[in-house]
Amino acid sequence: MEKYARAYEKFKKAFEKFREVIENPALPEIFTEDFIVEITTKRFEYTYESLRKAVKEFLRLRGIECNSPKSCFREIIKEGVIPENLEQVLFEMILMRGSLVHIYDENQAKSIYKRIKDREIIEASSIILYSLEKEKP
Repeated sequence: MEKYARAYEKFKKAFEKFREVIENPALPEIFTEDFIVEITTKRFEYTYESLRKAVKEFLRLRGIECNSPKSCFREIIKEGVIPENLEQVLFEMILMRGSLVHIYDENQAKSIYKRIKDREIIEASSIILYSLEKEKP
């Protein structure tokens, strides 16, 4: 349980910092667009990684082992912890994270940044955070 609690707290903290960057209207007045794209995509990466680890630990406490992010997300949906309609967003997050980490390209980062800004990613992350808090393993 302690490992899950740590993973959950890391996810919560990463999400709060991610949301702070997304929702801060002063950033464009202070920083260049390139810097905002970089910091936002980096915060997305941290949030995604901590979300993935929290989900994996949550499932482990329920006796479910998963070996990939996709299988972990499928299992937590199957368990009824998070809504089924988030599956597509979660799978998209996997691809976005992979693109940022493995084949970083400035234009691709800007495209991902625009996708992050449309709120669906932040809303899905918020729902997952709430669901993990509510369910408790």
